[in-house]
Amino acid sequence: MTGDCTVRVRFHRPPEPLQRYFTTFYLTEIYVPQGRVTDHLHPEWANIRIYQGDFPDSQLPGRPPFAGVQANATGPTSTTLEFTTGTTRIWGIGLLPLGWARFVRQPANAHADHIYDVASEPFLAPFRPLAASVFGKEKDEQAELSRITRFFEQNLAADVEDDPRIVACHAALVDPDIASVSEMAEATQLPTHTVERLCRKHFGFPPRLLLRRQRFMRSLVQYMMDPSLKWIGAIDGHYHDQAQFVRDFHRFMGMSPSEYAHCPKPVLQEVMRARKEFVGAAVQALHTPTRS
Repeated sequence: MTGDCTVRVRFHRPPEPLQRYFTTFYLTEIYVPQGRVTDHLHPEWANIRIYQGDFPDSQLPGRPPFAGVQANATGPTSTTLEFTTGTTRIWGIGLLPLGWARFVRQPANAHADHIYDVASEPFLAPFRPLAASVFGKEKDEQAELSRITRFFEQNLAADVEDDPRIVACHAALVDPDIASVSEMAEATQLPTHTVERLCRKHFGFPPRLLLRRQRFMRSLVQYMMDPSLKWIGAIDGHYHDQAQFVRDFHRFMGMSPSEYAHCPKPVLQEVMRARKEFVGAAVQALHTPTRS
């Protein structure tokens, strides 16, 4: 293994009719002159990733290693996903909870913290034509982006109505002032049991865990964007103390803050920087939903 690589990432906003369903469409190009590199994805919403070149190997904590495939999909995650790759091009499609409900139409909690091969998983069969057609004979970013955009525009079924409660729950989740399920229910003007049901079905996890994940991700991003703060300066205000933050770090990243600080981040550091610059949120989990 080697930590040496060159990373170029470019984010693209979907056209207006699709913006409420996706974070971004993004192309990551990784050049590894020798060997392979390892990095860790943070907890995030669902993604489809399509590869040209080396197919990364992945692993979620407590699950068997996932061998490289040409296209994979992850449900919403509440933990880190470790990946190892060589030189590759990756088109990523970040699905917001509303996008999962619209295009995947599966209970998100049944697929949370899972990674799948698009080619072999039955519920992902509708995405196989996309995986097979994104890359042409020549590298052409705009043509590849057009194929992705056209696929989702053509599959934007008119017979499915978006549930505005999903967007209301999402908006409450990303509000840094909301720290409890009762506050979330008040903000969405929904009964607590409805918030619980909607979050499990469309977001993958109960609202209490989702709020905890948001609090953790706000802290992690603060540190990643400005390491001079050190962990104590980056911890979100809703944490009672540093020990609570350390427990969350183990829960969501599978390691301690100091272990993570010393981990090489050859890919994610550049992806976060570019994402922050383009969309204003360094990680997918902090992406603000688009209201109609």
